Amino acid sequence: MPSVGSNELRVGDVILHQGGIWRAVKSVHVKPGKGGAFNQIELKNLVTGSKLNERFRSEDKVDRVGLDRKDFQFLYEQGDALVFMDQVNYEQIELAKDFVGEDQVRFLHDGMVVKLELYEERALGIELPVSVVLEVIEADATVRGQTASSSYKPAKASNGMRIMIPPYMDAGERILVSTETGEYMRRAD
Repeated sequence: MPSVGSNELRVGDVILHQGGIWRAVKSVHVKPGKGGAFNQIELKNLVTGSKLNERFRSEDKVDRVGLDRKDFQFLYEQGDALVFMDQVNYEQIELAKDFVGEDQVRFLHDGMVVKLELYEERALGIELPVSVVLEVIEADATVRGQTASSSYKPAKASNGMRIMIPPYMDAGERILVSTETGEYMRRAD
């Protein structure tokens, strides 16, 4: 593990600190009028989820951790667990729904390929594709004159999610939805 100066630590970097694995969530460089400069860094423990605000002086060193990123295929849901399969060696891994997060679970579908962040063969995070294709299964009727403005209408997607779509779209259409924001992007090809 490479040791780097704390002033080189950026948001998103993963470090070993106080016996745990932490991701930098926020970083502020502070130069007080009296005393030396320091970095105020908010860290999130990747195992327990707890947060910690830590001050690092400019001369402090931290151990940066390199995470392995591997492609895994989502297979199925089993109670409160989600089953994924390694694309290389076909080994299966179970992750709790709470670990993945409800906002990401709603986008998972059979056969979807995701990236798992691993440290010493232990999953620490999951990364979905930027967008997913969903089908509109229910859409409200277009209000007369609504097409003249850039308004949107409510609809229900195939994963049960409520989403705002353009007024000219109807049930049965396939759309691209952002996995980050959960918003309509465009019509699927």
